[in-house]
Amino acid sequence: MMSSKKKWFGDERRNEIMMLLKNHGDPLTGGQLADHLNVSRQVIVQDISLLKAKNIPIMATSQGYIMTEQDPTNEGFTRTVACYHQPAQTEEELLILVDQGVRVKDVKVEHPIYGDITASIMVSNRKEVYQFIRKVNQTKASYLSELTDGVHLHTLEATSEHDLDDAVQALHEAGFLLTDETRH
Repeated sequence: MMSSKKKWFGDERRNEIMMLLKNHGDPLTGGQLADHLNVSRQVIVQDISLLKAKNIPIMATSQGYIMTEQDPTNEGFTRTVACYHQPAQTEEELLILVDQGVRVKDVKVEHPIYGDITASIMVSNRKEVYQFIRKVNQTKASYLSELTDGVHLHTLEATSEHDLDDAVQALHEAGFLLTDETRH
């Protein structure tokens, strides 16, 4: 994506952000958008918030911003699974899931004060998992599951029920599926 020296203002800039996200196949980071539009990353974050407030279907993922209406799995199958593991096992858990042909859409925890907290993950292959883990490590961010001692939900998406069944079975075999016997 080429950087533009043009000075972009308000609605014009937000329209350009929408066009870039619609026409670009891969997620775009706030930094990439900021460079292209010759503004700060903070301006992009504010613009994205304003667009979301207008119900524009933009999602922040670990790889960058995407337009969710381009999600090819809308016609697929979805399942929510309850998981339990330590933070150091997150990479293993995500790799197990993507190796079964599923996309890990998000993670959700139940916070005692804020209620349900959901964060987008959107990983569907090993490369995206490694990028996600690298970003968590580089930023020294905490996993949401640390708020709930390892208990969390994932929304899984796949093109077949069979892939979802295989993913749940693989989680069970690895000891990551939350059951009555899992937590001590």
